[in-house]
Amino acid sequence: MSTRQILKVGVIGLGMGSGHVRNFQSHPNAEVVAIADVDKDKLESKGIEPGIGKRYTDPLKMIKEEKLDIVTVAVPNKFHKTLTIAALEAGSHVLCEKPMAMNTKEAEEMLAVAKKFRKHLMINFSSRFSPQSFALKKEVESGILGKIYYARTVWMRRRGIPGFDLGVHRLDLAHWLMDYPKPVWVLANTFNHITAPKANASGKIFDVEDMGVASIRFDNGAMLTLEASWAGNTKKNEEIETRLFGSEGGMRQFNVCEGGKFEAELYIEKNGSQYDMILHAPSSRLHPREETQHCDCGRGCCRNENS
Repeated sequence: MSTRQILKVGVIGLGMGSGHVRNFQSHPNAEVVAIADVDKDKLESKGIEPGIGKRYTDPLKMIKEEKLDIVTVAVPNKFHKTLTIAALEAGSHVLCEKPMAMNTKEAEEMLAVAKKFRKHLMINFSSRFSPQSFALKKEVESGILGKIYYARTVWMRRRGIPGFDLGVHRLDLAHWLMDYPKPVWVLANTFNHITAPKANASGKIFDVEDMGVASIRFDNGAMLTLEASWAGNTKKNEEIETRLFGSEGGMRQFNVCEGGKFEAELYIEKNGSQYDMILHAPSSRLHPREETQHCDCGRGCCRNENS
């Protein structure tokens, strides 16, 4: 008889959450037993979730009734704290979409509850879970770049208000590749000169910034520059790039077209000559997705108390 633990999963929000459903369904140790969305029509029309009998328009009711091992929170940012804490208190591990919360205070409250109930709280920074990102991480860990002293990470759009936040993806990827140095000071600013006036002219309220920029200095002396904008007067319609500068080499990951195709390059000096190395597409089978990582955490296979 198999002793494999099958984790009961519930997914809240069928926008971004639809992808989580599919990925959990493909995991041998997970079963999606319930889904929730406040939009009843969306909940009933989803054909990509076959075999899921429990469907809720009230996510808190799902959390209370289903006794879930894992809950995915994939809803607008303002609901992250309430639903995450409810799931943690009900005894579930939580995979929450990014950004984590509306502000630092809410994020700290969520983390405190996770620690109190000894549950894993993982924020879905999906950029680091691509096969290419894992390959770059291994190169950094091999020491090929030497001491990383500067990084620049960018996601800029000429015109394109998304359904999700941009800058947090590139900030997380760069900080992860740099091995999480501790920030000691930050100089930052936000701007709202394009979308807000247009929204106000049409009678709508738009109070989210067009652009955010920051310079961050870390305790090891390294620095990171962040630029993020979904509406800015720039040449390209979309520019996504992360650069790392090290004492022995450099690295660049960048989009080559709209739609998510990325390439990566390494720049090194060896035996007095300079080389450019192109990373070809690595195998996706060698690298876990975020749902796989979270299932492993739920089964006690994670190294970190809170991922």
